[in-house]
Amino acid sequence: MSEPIRSFFERRIGPGPAGNGGEGDGAVSDELSRTRLHLAACALLLELAHADEGFGSLEREHIEAVLRRHFDLDAGTAREVIEVADADRRAANDVHPFAALIRERWDQGQRTLLAEIMWGLIVADGEIARHEAHLLGRITSLLDLEPGYLSEPRRG
Repeated sequence: MSEPIRSFFERRIGPGPAGNGGEGDGAVSDELSRTRLHLAACALLLELAHADEGFGSLEREHIEAVLRRHFDLDAGTAREVIEVADADRRAANDVHPFAALIRERWDQGQRTLLAEIMWGLIVADGEIARHEAHLLGRITSLLDLEPGYLSEPRRG
C-alpha cells in the first residue's frame, strides 16, 4: 500500500486492528474495503479527467460533487480522497488494478452507474476528446460492461 493511502486510512479509520479478531474488526474491514473502492473509483474518474490533458476546475468540482453525492462524503473528505486517489493514479502503470477491484466488488448496476458518471465527467467541459472516449471504452470493458452500452452519452 502506498504511503499516501496508508496515511489516509490511518487518519480515517485508525491504524489496523491490533489483537486477534476482536468485535470491531468487521466494521474496520468494511470501512477499509469501502474506502479502497472509493479511491479506485476516484482514480478512474481522475484518469479520465486527465485524458484530454486539460484537467480544470469544472472537472474537479464534478468529481467532488460525485464523491459527496454517491459516496456520502463531506466536502473535506471528498477533497482528501481526490488527493490520495490522484497520488495513487500517478503511481500506477495502468487503470487495470482500479477497474479490477471495482469489477470484483460491485454489482453490474453499481458498475453501470459508475460508467454513466464517467460519461457525465467527459461531457462536463463541453467536448468529448477522442482520448477520453477511447479510455472510457477501455474502462467499461475492464468493468465487464456490455460493449457499446455507453457508445453515446445519455442526455435527458
